[in-house]
Amino acid sequence: MKRLLLLVALVTSCGAFAGTLAYDPAADARADVQRALTEAKASHRPVLLIFGANWCEDCRALDAALKSGRNGALVAREFNLVKVDVGNFDRNLDVAMAYGDPIARGIPAAVIVAPDNRILFSTRAGELADARRMSITGVHDFFARAAQAAKASR
Repeated sequence: MKRLLLLVALVTSCGAFAGTLAYDPAADARADVQRALTEAKASHRPVLLIFGANWCEDCRALDAALKSGRNGALVAREFNLVKVDVGNFDRNLDVAMAYGDPIARGIPAAVIVAPDNRILFSTRAGELADARRMSITGVHDFFARAAQAAKASR
């Protein structure tokens, strides 16, 4: 009986942990991107694709930074956000390749696409690969500049 209770507690805690993961390994990235593009047409906001993985400390740091305070407000105001799990560089690579392989120089990586799926902005040189060392202001400034670059490319 104790083993059964222990097993139930372990499974329950794993489920709770899975709910807090930055990147959903079970998500259908292609469907999520299509859904965001459809929403982007209605909202006239571009789609921000963030490529990353749960094992990646920089990816987790960027995810936390993008959810907080003025960074969260900036992302909500400027973009339709889709997070794409690349696993151990063995998942959703076709999605990354469709957007110019922004993960070639490291993760996390970001791509901003117009509602018609044109690339407006992309990290190409691993600009976010050291996100855990970026300040909250640094993250904000990076995405504010990216939003401006995307607007100029429309």
